[in-house]
Amino acid sequence: MPEKMRKKDALEYHASGRPGKIEVVPTKATKTQRDLSLAYSPGVAEPCLEIAEDTDKVYQYTAKGNLVGVISNGTAVLGLGDIGPEASKPVMEGKGLLFKIYADIDVFDIELNCKDVEDFIRTVKAMEPTFGGINLEDIKAPECFEIERRLKAEMNIPVMHDDQHGTAVISGAALLNALELTDRKLDEVKIVVNGAGASALSCASLFVELGVNRSNIVMCDSKGVLNNRREGLDQYKQQFVTDKQVDTLAEAIVGADVFLGLSKGNVFTPDMLLSMAKDPIVFALANPDPEIEYDLAIATREDVIMATGRSDHPNQVNNVLGFPFIFRGALDVRATGINEAMKVAAVRALAQLTHEQVPEFVNMAYNEKNLQFSRHYIIPKPVDPRLITRVAPAVAKAAMETGVARKPITDWAAYNTDLEKRLGLDHQLIKGLVSKARNNPKRVVFAEADNYKILKAAQVAYDEGIAKPILLGNRDKIERIASENGLELHGMPIIDSHSDEMEDMRREFGELLFEKRRRKGLNYYEAKKIMRERNYFGAMMVELGQADALISGLTRQYPDTIRPALQIIGRQEGVNKVSGMYILLTRRGPIFFSDTTINFHPTTEELVDITVLTANAVRAFNIQPKIALLSYSNFGSVDNAETRRISKAVSLLKERYPGMVVDGEMQANIPFDNDLMRENYPFADLIDKGVNTLIFPNLDAANISYKLLQTLGQAEAIGPVLLGLKKSVHILQLGSSIREIQNMIAIAVLDAQTKANNP
Repeated sequence: MPEKMRKKDALEYHASGRPGKIEVVPTKATKTQRDLSLAYSPGVAEPCLEIAEDTDKVYQYTAKGNLVGVISNGTAVLGLGDIGPEASKPVMEGKGLLFKIYADIDVFDIELNCKDVEDFIRTVKAMEPTFGGINLEDIKAPECFEIERRLKAEMNIPVMHDDQHGTAVISGAALLNALELTDRKLDEVKIVVNGAGASALSCASLFVELGVNRSNIVMCDSKGVLNNRREGLDQYKQQFVTDKQVDTLAEAIVGADVFLGLSKGNVFTPDMLLSMAKDPIVFALANPDPEIEYDLAIATREDVIMATGRSDHPNQVNNVLGFPFIFRGALDVRATGINEAMKVAAVRALAQLTHEQVPEFVNMAYNEKNLQFSRHYIIPKPVDPRLITRVAPAVAKAAMETGVARKPITDWAAYNTDLEKRLGLDHQLIKGLVSKARNNPKRVVFAEADNYKILKAAQVAYDEGIAKPILLGNRDKIERIASENGLELHGMPIIDSHSDEMEDMRREFGELLFEKRRRKGLNYYEAKKIMRERNYFGAMMVELGQADALISGLTRQYPDTIRPALQIIGRQEGVNKVSGMYILLTRRGPIFFSDTTINFHPTTEELVDITVLTANAVRAFNIQPKIALLSYSNFGSVDNAETRRISKAVSLLKERYPGMVVDGEMQANIPFDNDLMRENYPFADLIDKGVNTLIFPNLDAANISYKLLQTLGQAEAIGPVLLGLKKSVHILQLGSSIREIQNMIAIAVLDAQTKANNP
């Protein structure tokens, strides 16, 4: 969670470019008149007639089977209350975005100007032919209970009110694991629930479904305990009326095993926590401020197992762990509904996942060496790529076992493969980079701080705790740009390398540079004078440990930016050639391109060096490199000096690094077409491996390739990432966007972390 979220930033995010967060993208070819004739008239008549004859064929010929309606009337939006359907639309678009990036489910968000229960039900029912499932969202209680109950009973597609059941599923998984760690039994555990809204009631109901004794649950609302002396309680609260002689939360919590908070911040006191049983389990889920702060709870009792709704503490109860994958499983078997068995299956799948070895990617994202089942890890992390292949199949199996699946799955291995293919690691990679950077932020000096894009990116990095920016440039100009654009630079030192007050530092830096370069064409006067140039000044700050990383190049030519780094910082021990790598975020996941920026026409040995540097860099992202050396030839189909240069490099790599997954020379399409590769080159080491790293034969090919992909909108580029320098220096692409600068800051911080650990 960002340390500071600015109103201006949030509004710019939603309004910039194409307003909103989602769009409709065609899935079929539309380039020719024939395409259009097939897509619409007259070709569209054929699927229409097929569906008219058999309505189930709507799943075969349309997007219905992968389309969910996210529907709200805006009466209970986040913590904002009844703000109306129009104001709820940004939230519903956001929910649609989460469905897509986590489970590859398409969404139409529907905001209804409709508060009457009957009208709402009637309207949603009328949309059943359009959708494969309905996700109800942000509808106030108690109306939401009746709306969901009726729609589930009267519609023949999955319907779920996530505000109720999402938190219930995740907290249910956390409860199972917390009870296991404390050696408690479900039917004996005593639970106090603070809050009696839709989510709290659903959590309590699901706990009972899991095996908790209903009589052992005490629920409180804003007026106190729901006991048999209270009057005027609605039918939903009546389910959890207790006959215990307690009236307040403080009285109810004495001796309790579990506290579940779905109310408001700071209502659960240390004294209440101290009054609980041994090894208390506390789920303080109010957002943004939990019922008791995590650090306060841990300081109050060492034996507490704590979960919150926040991402900056262990055990985050986050609905995104559940709803995308519950709907994925339900849609994939064309379930007629989402029943209790399917929700319980999701609970148990989530609970079981925490017992498995955590992928290195997840450890990296949270700056952990080895996350494992414990008091601090009782539910999976939201970035865990295994969620889709654990939860969705469990839900699908439960649907089949309970008779609500209309399209049973028979080949589970193929289904798992299909699930894995739905999502690349592109968004997960960025999340992992940012999370790891935030865990150990470094001092990053910006040589072009008198630029709005740099200042904006630096402010975001500072606000999110990713980096500690140092701004190089004219103070008056920097402060004017900040003032004109509403930027806050508090906490970021500004250094003007031209100012008189930097005279002593320039002299010191110049003398050090002269020592490094005195027999390489640089005289003493030039060495001191050149320190006014910010790239030299910034590089020397990094060399002397006054900063951890340098970022430059937004407004300057690449050679002018890299030269100071090479002259002052130099190469790592054992590195013969510095090289440049780009990360292209694609639907296939991240693909690493090298060398894209430095080496014009590498020799065979230089290709080997570039490949090794790139492989090491890919491993630093906790990704196993699978490398193809590219050419216009396939495994000797053209025999000349150019192709032999590449094939010889492959031979040397296989000889010197026998564990490396590498092959070539090959044309660029071959490693991405597994069937073609198997059919024509069955000896290729990349068959069934999934290539993720491309080494190009020269700078022309590499640079042209990544820029084409980037410009045509097929991939987002991060880079260039400099490989082989002793310290973290990274050069921006000329004219980089703010987002690209932000990504580069995360890369620079991670590089600085790695080099600090491995000097």
